[in-house]
Amino acid sequence: MLAIPAIDLMGGKAVRLREGDPRRATVYADDPGAALRDFLAAGARRIHVVDLDGAFAGRPVQTDLIRELVGIAHAAGAEVEVGGGLRDVAAVTAVLDTGADYVVVGTLAVRDPDAVSLLCRQYPGRIIVAIDARDGLVAMAGWQEPTTVPALALAKTAAIWGAAALLHTDIARDGLQCGPAVDATISLQRAVPSVLVIASGGVGSLADLDALRAADVRAVVLGRALYEGSFTLEEALARC
Repeated sequence: MLAIPAIDLMGGKAVRLREGDPRRATVYADDPGAALRDFLAAGARRIHVVDLDGAFAGRPVQTDLIRELVGIAHAAGAEVEVGGGLRDVAAVTAVLDTGADYVVVGTLAVRDPDAVSLLCRQYPGRIIVAIDARDGLVAMAGWQEPTTVPALALAKTAAIWGAAALLHTDIARDGLQCGPAVDATISLQRAVPSVLVIASGGVGSLADLDALRAADVRAVVLGRALYEGSFTLEEALARC
């Protein structure tokens, strides 16, 4: 199982939100580059970067900082996936131009599925579709806007497009360390066995990682648990 530490950017700092609420942000690092170097030193092979300012503005905001972080990661031989505010093709292209290995699109996949289908063909192996769900239904626009799109339906469609992976986040668990949505994540993975499904949200202990691995989940994003010291990245990598 691939363990992917997260760096969420807001105001140039590394933060974590609770349930995606910008009013419930905790700042963990004034220098995201320093946080990144710590993860790389611990052995991270992929980093998950989110432009939270972009997610709420609806357009990329932290592009310069993302380019800097990508350079640091690549110098250490690690990959970077970037999401947040990628609501049109131009925004996706702008982030790919930073050198990011993967981009994560969520809102665009719901609002303009033809565009994402085309992006998957234009950039094979580099487009990750976010399945951000609350009670089984997709939410978009920084998780602030509910939809009637079932998570499973979007997952199956993204697989047809040729998405590189699916990033499944249970919004109600994100940032709370209350345990991951193991059943929902593995249900998506079984529905699209040829596509990597990345679990996100709720991990708070090494036992949570054991549960995900036992269910054959193949990748997981780690956030608040690392920043709060619930376990170290070295410990997580040893369990994965």
